[in-house]
Amino acid sequence: ETNLYYAAGLSQSQQDFYFSNLQAAGVKVLRVWLDGQSTSSTKGTPITSFNNLEPNTIGVYDDTVLNLMDGVMITANKYGIKLLISMHSFNSLQTGDPYKYKYGVSGFYTDGSATSQFDNRLRHVLQHTHKTLGKQWKTLNQYIFAFEAENEAMIGLGPNFIQQNQNWQCDRANTIRTELGSGSTILVTTGGESWLDESMQPAFFTCPHLDIIAIHAYGVGDFDTGKLSGYVSKALGSGKKLIMQEWGACYFDSSNNDCSKSNTLSQTTRAQNIRDWSHQIVASGLPWMYWQIIPNNDPHDGSDYEIGINDQQWDIIKAAANST
Repeated sequence: ETNLYYAAGLSQSQQDFYFSNLQAAGVKVLRVWLDGQSTSSTKGTPITSFNNLEPNTIGVYDDTVLNLMDGVMITANKYGIKLLISMHSFNSLQTGDPYKYKYGVSGFYTDGSATSQFDNRLRHVLQHTHKTLGKQWKTLNQYIFAFEAENEAMIGLGPNFIQQNQNWQCDRANTIRTELGSGSTILVTTGGESWLDESMQPAFFTCPHLDIIAIHAYGVGDFDTGKLSGYVSKALGSGKKLIMQEWGACYFDSSNNDCSKSNTLSQTTRAQNIRDWSHQIVASGLPWMYWQIIPNNDPHDGSDYEIGINDQQWDIIKAAANST
């Protein structure tokens, strides 16, 4: 499985190329975001730019991204792939969306009015009527694997803040689950944190509204099979599913969890990293989603974990994905 945060901007021909190749790699789930994209080229991919869902004012929605995602959903389904939809991101909040301007970054998580207004956003997404299917997203279990409230909630505020406000995640999951209804087979997941331990807050394991706890990890130590296995056991004992929702192998020779632009890592070494780390993750009992497979050659921007279809390492990640 993999991620593509700007999938809504792909043309129809790009979508068919992308999803047909993901299908060949055995991918069953693509994680997508609803953040706006203002550039005509992202990660070297020419895209249609689109606004944030709430571009200027809280509660005033521009449904362009939802309408675009309607099309992505149909194409993905044609190739046997479901979407995991992240409905907001800390990246957007920190950059300066309407929630930041009204409540501040920390206030977004602690102010009751902020959480109430954000819950309305979640409901708006779940109630969106698909433009061709004529049904609300919350009913589309054949097309949607899971929903998450926010990518990497609170990560810029530090581990202590996350620990003190970990129930925010369960409260948002309650909003999502209530809207989905008790009989829904669409799952509710967290959106990961900065590293393994931070992604595994105790309240996540006891929250009755969460189905999946998502791990985001880029530090090599967090790929250790034994370390991961401990959390797998805890999740099983708590009735939760666990997924490595983001991980990657850096293109540069800088530390993997930082991946700042530096000298190019030997491609032989990078290939072995992909093989070894994917094997270690799977050996713990975890499925994984790579950050990220893109539909074109990788331009090698900073923090470069990307792998382009038919580019360097494509055959390696394809083989790793097919073996899980």
